Amino acid sequence: MMARLVARMRGMVSRAVVGLVMDGVKLQGLQVTILADQSADEVEHFQHYGFTSVPLPGAEGIALAVGGSRAHTVVLNVDDRRYRLKSLRPGEVALYDDMGKAVHMTRDGMVLDGGGQQVTIKNTPKVRIEADLESTGNIKDNCDSGSARTMAQMRTSHVGHTHNGGEITSTPIQPI
Repeated sequence: MMARLVARMRGMVSRAVVGLVMDGVKLQGLQVTILADQSADEVEHFQHYGFTSVPLPGAEGIALAVGGSRAHTVVLNVDDRRYRLKSLRPGEVALYDDMGKAVHMTRDGMVLDGGGQQVTIKNTPKVRIEADLESTGNIKDNCDSGSARTMAQMRTSHVGHTHNGGEITSTPIQPI
């Protein structure tokens, strides 16, 4: 009896390797390999409130056998050592993926890295920037006029420009 209890306690916490992910359910389900030869299907994956991800096959997590029963296994804290950002300084926080995209809150500021892909801000009536804006690329005006204009074209234009609400301005934008 005691040996069975000890074996059950040893099996309560183990490492799990993700095989498949079922993300279309209320609480994400995983197929995981636990130990060398045991697998479990439809294991509930508990994530932090407000944050969700779909781990790739090969990611690792901590499997807990609730009440010591492998039939009721859940997985916590899935991570992927292949893609984790490294060498952060104490207190820094980052959100990242396997394609090189990241949001990194550094000790010196914030870095949004699109990994070479487009970054889109959507479903908002306004974006407010309370700081100077600096760009190393083109800035295009696509509002109301029907044709895109670069910042250089806007600076030299003496043609009126219609803003939301119908207000027309005739003064060109002054160089920054």
